Amino acid sequence: MHLGVTMFPTEYAIQPAELARALEERRFESLWVPEHTHIPASRRSPWPGGPNLPKEYWHTYDPFVALTAAAAVTTRLRLATGICLVVERDPITTAKEVATLDRLSNGRFIFGIGGGWNAEEMEHHGTPFKRRWRVLRERVLAMKKIWTEEEAEYRGELVNFDKIWAHPKPAQKPHPPILMGGDGPTTFARVVEFCDGWMPIGFRAPGIVDKIPALRAAAAKAGRDPKSVSITIFGPKPDQATIDQLARAAVDRVVLLVASESRDRVLPLLDTYAALRR
Repeated sequence: MHLGVTMFPTEYAIQPAELARALEERRFESLWVPEHTHIPASRRSPWPGGPNLPKEYWHTYDPFVALTAAAAVTTRLRLATGICLVVERDPITTAKEVATLDRLSNGRFIFGIGGGWNAEEMEHHGTPFKRRWRVLRERVLAMKKIWTEEEAEYRGELVNFDKIWAHPKPAQKPHPPILMGGDGPTTFARVVEFCDGWMPIGFRAPGIVDKIPALRAAAAKAGRDPKSVSITIFGPKPDQATIDQLARAAVDRVVLLVASESRDRVLPLLDTYAALRR
C-alpha cells in the first residue's frame, strides 16, 4: 500500500518544493494539494469539517503551479490534485494544464477531482450548485477526448466545441489516472463510468472500508475489472492500527494530512508518518 501526504500549500507554510524534496527523501509515494480559487466572504455555505473554516482555504496556492514547483525538484514522487475543482475550470485550459504537468514530470501526475462543497464559490465561476455533477461529467469526458484524440470534438449539453488541435498529450496513456472524491449515493456510478479510482475522505466517512465491496461489485456489473478501480483513502487516523486495517482491506493508497505549518513543524511530523510504512 502506498503512502502519500496532503497539505494546503500557502505562503506561510513550508514551500511546495521543499515539502516535495522531504517527501521523496522519506520515500513517500505522492504529494497531494487541494484547490480553492477563493472563498466568498458571505460564508453562506457551511464547511463540512466544522463551524470555523481554516484560513488556508483562501490562502492556498494554485495547485498546478505548486505541483510544477514540486515536480522540478523531484524525480520519483507522484504529484496529485486532491481535489481539483473541475466545475470551476474551463475544460480545454485544464486539459492543457494536466497534460503539461504530466509531461514535465515524466508521467507522475494523478488527477484527483470532485464536485466541491462551496456553492457560492462555484457560482462565481458560472456553475450552479445543483448542476455541478453534470458539469463535472461533461468536462471530464471532453478532456479525455482532448488527451486521446488528434482532432478532438465534444458535443454535450453543457460542453460544446468543434474539432481542435491541442498538444501536448499526457505522458501517461491514455491519460493520467482520474480519481473521484466524495462519498455520496451516486459516487460509485461516476467512478465506474469515467474514472480510474475512488478517493473518499476517511475521517468524515466512518465505515468507509465496508463500502469497498459495493464499488467492486458496481465495476464488475458495468463490465470493468474491479481491480482496475483503485482505492485512495484521504485523512485516516495516522496510527499503525488504522494503516494496517486499510492495508488488509486492499486499499491502494493512504494520504495523510499535514497542516499548513512551517518546516520546523512539518518535517518532524513527516518522520513520524514515515515510520508507519513497514
